[in-house]
Amino acid sequence: MRITGTGHASLRIDTDAGSILCDPWVNPAYFASWFPFPDNSLLDWETLGDCDYLYVSHLHRDHFDAEHLKRFVSKKATVLLPEFPTSEMRDELEALGFTRFLETKSDHVHELDGGLKIMIQALTSPTDGPIGDSSLWVEHNGVRILNQNDARPTDLTTYAELGHVHAHLLQFSGAIWYPMVYDLPQAAKTAFGKQKRDRQFDRTFRYIDDLKASHVVPIAGPPCFLDDELWQFNDIFGDEGNIFPDQWVFQQEYAKHGGTNSTVLLPGSVMTVTPDSVSTVHPVDVEEFFAHKREHLEEMRDRKRPIIEAAKASWRHPEVDVLKEMKRRIEPLLDESVYLAKGVGGPVRFDLVGYDGTSVESIVVDFPGKQVRQYADEKVRYRFRTERALIEHLLFIEEVDWVNSLFLSCRFTATRIGQYNEFVYSFFKCLSEERLQYAEGWFAEQKPDAEDIKLGDWIVQRRCPHLKADLTRFGIVDGNTLTCQLHGWKFDLPSGRCLTSVGHELRSRAAGASAPASAPAPASGDGAAAELS
Repeated sequence: MRITGTGHASLRIDTDAGSILCDPWVNPAYFASWFPFPDNSLLDWETLGDCDYLYVSHLHRDHFDAEHLKRFVSKKATVLLPEFPTSEMRDELEALGFTRFLETKSDHVHELDGGLKIMIQALTSPTDGPIGDSSLWVEHNGVRILNQNDARPTDLTTYAELGHVHAHLLQFSGAIWYPMVYDLPQAAKTAFGKQKRDRQFDRTFRYIDDLKASHVVPIAGPPCFLDDELWQFNDIFGDEGNIFPDQWVFQQEYAKHGGTNSTVLLPGSVMTVTPDSVSTVHPVDVEEFFAHKREHLEEMRDRKRPIIEAAKASWRHPEVDVLKEMKRRIEPLLDESVYLAKGVGGPVRFDLVGYDGTSVESIVVDFPGKQVRQYADEKVRYRFRTERALIEHLLFIEEVDWVNSLFLSCRFTATRIGQYNEFVYSFFKCLSEERLQYAEGWFAEQKPDAEDIKLGDWIVQRRCPHLKADLTRFGIVDGNTLTCQLHGWKFDLPSGRCLTSVGHELRSRAAGASAPASAPAPASGDGAAAELS
């Protein structure tokens, strides 16, 4: 089996029974904020796109590049479609001209022509990616690989049961806006960023240890930031709180943990995997390339600047009445929302900076009041500040997912009072009838976990209230605090209170105490916390 690195989470898998192109991303994403690094735009995409199968793990725009898919990927390719709860991915691919689909069943091995076997595990929490994320397992002639990309399954048992994996490709770097955009002292940002950076590595190492593949390949990040306004987010300044460490930094951190079986794939690197060996040919020396990372970024910034400026020129839509359009789009969804609205629990304020860079219009999405209105000087717990042009553009294109556009762009600042609230972001990625109804139904169906386990001196429910991670594997007790290492969520053991986010409760008691007569009521919601994961 041959794996060609094509940048970020993208790769091409070639076997005697056919080729699979995965997650091709080339064009800037999220308001021209994210670019693939190393640059992959100069690869021979005409040849790479002439594939037998296409696999897109989910709809995040650093995985689903509509412009590139339309122009470069053969429409004769059969799409390996994850079993997602909505039809959005198929709808978008059909709009791009794809006509051949294999609708896979999650966790089911499908045998394709020539003995090629694939399995796609779909994750379907409302906050897994934009309504769904997935991983791809491939087997041919005794060689097995797992392309986990940036999916976060609670465990990898399903894959291990299919046989030893020879190459494990997975995310290790950040892909979020936290803590950089928050209105915090720099020292606090650095401390929170370091905590998140450490959690990212810890989670990756745990996945690696669980699967015990012959070889490990760090993929799916980090992006690079070429706009001058975002340049500081690149990990080139010696900031220990930067959440975007690159592949070479991963190599060094992995080595500290005894890891000796990893390989970095540059765009154009070719890895040949057999049951007994792995060999890789690179287009340039990998260590030398990352030793000159800043120079490569500066060259990319100069070359891509016209693309960024052209994108910025397209965002302004002065003809859009923002308040009127937000009311039209959002108020019907507020009327239908029960679980998400209750989870948010208060008004969310948007401060929109005008074209002149100084004037500000403040609009409130009032969840209890079920309305969108002008800000009325009331106290709010959650506030976002961004350019008016960005909201104009979202409304103009009728974007249904403001997380997979505005928030991931990092072109905003945020302030909050109290804990992180995942329901705020869950709602703003569900600005369509289909998404909202699915999310509301998912939250409504959540049940308390009835099984208990012993961790240290405490009896706790086996599954994390957040995303059902198995706490026998991911739970760490330190004094009176339990941390679920899958996403870094913390719980106060004496009370069961979640210390990380509102709306979650852990069933817990001291090991010598009697069990309560009845289990606590289910939490008001259960979804992935993007900022904390």
